[in-house]
Amino acid sequence: MRTTVVGIGGGETNEAVRNYLVSLTGKRRPRLLYLNTATPNDLARTLQVFEFFSRSAEVSRLDFFPWPPDDLRKFTLEHDLVFVGGGNTANMLAIWRVHGFDLILREAFDGGIVLSGTSAGMICWFDAGVTDSFGPQLSGFRDGLAFVAGSACPHYDDDPLRRPTYQRLIRAEDLPPGYAADEGVAITFVDGQLADVVTPRAGATAYYVDRETETQLDATLVT
Repeated sequence: MRTTVVGIGGGETNEAVRNYLVSLTGKRRPRLLYLNTATPNDLARTLQVFEFFSRSAEVSRLDFFPWPPDDLRKFTLEHDLVFVGGGNTANMLAIWRVHGFDLILREAFDGGIVLSGTSAGMICWFDAGVTDSFGPQLSGFRDGLAFVAGSACPHYDDDPLRRPTYQRLIRAEDLPPGYAADEGVAITFVDGQLADVVTPRAGATAYYVDRETETQLDATLVT
């Protein structure tokens, strides 16, 4: 079964990227599962995202408060696409792991369900990343789900501290090399390999960053 992960570099997901995600499922109107675990109190944002994706998909929302549904595994695996919102990556993963949801996501991943998300919803699929989960300062995070090897850095062009921090963490603090994405840019990995980069903005793109270099990746403009 083909595995697919799409990490988005933060910001609002626009119609072109939404339609791209939907196309990856191969379904005309897929079943989409939305998780806002990283910002569980942001009801206005949840409603906005729900309405936005409902234009192209049948959307369900998964809550862990006050507790997840009894049929969590069955409910999750009934979907074609999982989309994870931004917020506190470390808190989100801790909640998922307490309830065994990380294992369910692994089953979804291995079963061909498309996994995606923005900001924290990008970082979580990798081994590691750059996060502000532990305070306003940026730091390295090394406890991701490891569905994609290496590290991730969203907000590469809209947060002036992300680029220098990511490069420093890789060069000086042994964060694994990985992928950085400008705001709104989507990076797709199929069977663990980089397959596609799409951008809703001319000039915005993604990069591969290791200890020696930062390599700009070719991106396709979607409108």
